[in-house]
Amino acid sequence: MGIQSLNIAVVCSSNMNRSMEAHAFLSKKGFNVKSFGTGDKVKLPGTAVDRPNVYEFTSTYEEIYQDLQNKDRNFYTQNGLLHMLDRNRRIKLRPERFQLSKDKFDVVVTCEERVFDQVLEYFEGRFSEDNAMVHIINIDIQDNHEEATLGAFIICELMTVMANADDLDNDLDTLLATYEHKWNRTLLHSVAFY
Repeated sequence: MGIQSLNIAVVCSSNMNRSMEAHAFLSKKGFNVKSFGTGDKVKLPGTAVDRPNVYEFTSTYEEIYQDLQNKDRNFYTQNGLLHMLDRNRRIKLRPERFQLSKDKFDVVVTCEERVFDQVLEYFEGRFSEDNAMVHIINIDIQDNHEEATLGAFIICELMTVMANADDLDNDLDTLLATYEHKWNRTLLHSVAFY
């Protein structure tokens, strides 16, 4: 199949940290990748646990960056959010919601089980037009900077193996079992259709 021919979506809740780190890493490696969130809103930590920063998916990364910088530049620099948003705004304009995408993918990689369930729910609720198969794979990645970086490496390694598989549809279960053992992480897999 090859790296260039595999269309990949990486999905987390807000299209901020995990999906964007993987998006950046996979892009640098030559993959055809897009990233998304599945939440109703984009949520980022605030200065207190009970006061998150909440944005619409129509907000740009630049607008969110400026808003957080104006609220408390030192705090959001120290916790890494401004750095993360700076990376994001160099990749694309704004966070995108998976459920609104018109693109079709060969593989959708989710970063937590709740997001995996939301992606499956989306496919169950739509009419299958041309029966193009999509593999949906979940790799649980904690939502922090270190885990997002590690998760990007894991996703890239898996996508590389998948892109080079002789018969992806037949080999995938074996590949996933191998990588579950290697990374000591449970991988969920399902198939849906466009």
